[in-house]
Amino acid sequence: QVHLVESGGGSVQPGGSLRLSCTRSGDIRRDYYMAWFRQSPGKEREGLASTYTGGGVTYYSDSLEGRFTVSQDNAKRTLYLQLNSLTPEDTAMYFCAADLRGLGAGGSWSKAGQYNYWGQGTQVTVSS
Repeated sequence: QVHLVESGGGSVQPGGSLRLSCTRSGDIRRDYYMAWFRQSPGKEREGLASTYTGGGVTYYSDSLEGRFTVSQDNAKRTLYLQLNSLTPEDTAMYFCAADLRGLGAGGSWSKAGQYNYWGQGTQVTVSS
């Protein structure tokens, strides 16, 4: 029902910034929750932030320490994640996801199982 494509990743030095984009397509005419996740080899997928396409709700992982910001432009059908003050620990594949089942993004928003559509990911590498 929805196709998600991430872009904007790349290689940066510590302290650098990136702006990731997730563009969605498909014949969807209702609002739903979307989220950003990341995953490093050998580690579980980590929820970073979630928001509602209809606006009004945003969630962040406490571990981000205010360095990441999620936003959206519904006219462009695009979700963004601004990454600032990057460190090597931020190196990962970053994914966007959508919850078209309507499970909600409350207490379990950061659980990967809540989302049933995923993009292919965009790689972020932070090294000196």
